[in-house]
Amino acid sequence: MVSIFSLPRIRRSLPFPPRPDPEMPAPQCASCNKARAALRRPRSGQALCGTCFCAAFEAEVLHTVVAGRLLPPGAVVAVGASGGKDSTVLAHVLRELAPRLGISLRLVAVDEGIGGYRDAALAAVRRQAARWELPLTVVAYADLFGGWTMDAVARSTAGSGRSRSCCTFCGVLRRRALEEGARLVGATHVVTGHNADDMAETVLMNFLRGDAGRLARGGGLGSPGEGGALPRCRPLQLASQKEVVLYAHFRRLDYFSEECVYAPEAFRGHARDLLKRLEAARPSAALDLVHSAERLALAPAARPPPPGACARCGALASRALCQACALLDGLNRGRPRLAIGKGRRGLDEDGPPREAEPEASGPPASEPVPAC
Repeated sequence: MVSIFSLPRIRRSLPFPPRPDPEMPAPQCASCNKARAALRRPRSGQALCGTCFCAAFEAEVLHTVVAGRLLPPGAVVAVGASGGKDSTVLAHVLRELAPRLGISLRLVAVDEGIGGYRDAALAAVRRQAARWELPLTVVAYADLFGGWTMDAVARSTAGSGRSRSCCTFCGVLRRRALEEGARLVGATHVVTGHNADDMAETVLMNFLRGDAGRLARGGGLGSPGEGGALPRCRPLQLASQKEVVLYAHFRRLDYFSEECVYAPEAFRGHARDLLKRLEAARPSAALDLVHSAERLALAPAARPPPPGACARCGALASRALCQACALLDGLNRGRPRLAIGKGRRGLDEDGPPREAEPEASGPPASEPVPAC
C-alpha cells in the first residue's frame, strides 16, 4: 500500500504570473519595423508605434467612409462638435482626409443651456476651430425652442417622476438643433462622433427596453435622410472607444473630458456598466453588438407593433406615440422655433415635454435619437 506521504509533492502554480522584467525593451513596431511599439491594438493585439497606429486609424476611417459611400465628393459636411474626445477626433481625422475625399467641413456646436458644463465644452470647440481654421456655428436651444434650455427642462421635470428622462428629451432636441445648424451653414451631410461603444450601448438599451422598432433600424452607418432630413453618418462607428482615446493622445488633441451633470441619472449608464462586464468576458462584445444590429437591419420587416406600443418605434407607450417620438413628431412638422412652448407641439409653458396624438397630415418624422 502506497502512503500519500511517499508521493512526490506537487507544487502549486503561482496565483499571479511573474512580473515582466522592467528593463526588457518594448518590441519593435509591427508595421514600420523601426520605432519601438507604443501600444498593442485592443482589436488585434498588434504592436504599433504611435505614428503607425494613427496612420492605421485614419486609413480605417477612410475605408469606412469610402466603402459605405457615406460622403460623396463635393459634399459640405457639418460635423457635430461637442468638444469631447469623439467629435474632436472625428473632426481632426476628416480634416486630414478632406483632400482625398473632396469634401469641405463646417463645425456645428449645440448649446443646450446646461450651466457649469456647456460653456467649458464650447470653449474647447472654439479653440479647435481656431487651431484648424474651420468655420464654427453655434446654435442654442434657447433661440430655437422659445427660451427653453435643458436646465429649464430639468427643473420642470423635477419631482414629476420623469426626471430620469432629461437625456431622452435632450437627445431629441439636440438632433433637431444640429439639423437646423447644418442647414444654416449650407451643409449637405451631417456627421457625428458615435463610436463602437456608443452604438453597442444603444443596442443594449433598445434590447432592454424592448424597442423592437429602433433595434431593427439601428444598424448601418447612418441614415439616408428620410422625410426631408439631411443624410447622417457615423464614420467612427467601427472604432472602439479605447482607440479613439489613444488617437487623441498620440495626436495631442485638446478636448473637454468632463461628464454632463445630467448623465449620472441616464439609463445609458447601466448599459455602459453592462457592456464593460461583457467586454471583460469577451473583448469583441462591442463590435459583436454593432454587427448584430446591422444584421437585424437587413432582416425582413417586423410585424406591426402590438397594442400598447409606439406606432413609430415600437417602444412601450401608453398612447399612440412614446414621449421621444411625440416630441420629434411635433418638431418635424416644420416650425422648430414654435415647436416648444406651444401646447401640443412640444413643451408646455409650465411643464415638461408631453406626448401628442399623431395628426393625419404632415411629413414623416425621422428616426428618434436614442437617449444619451
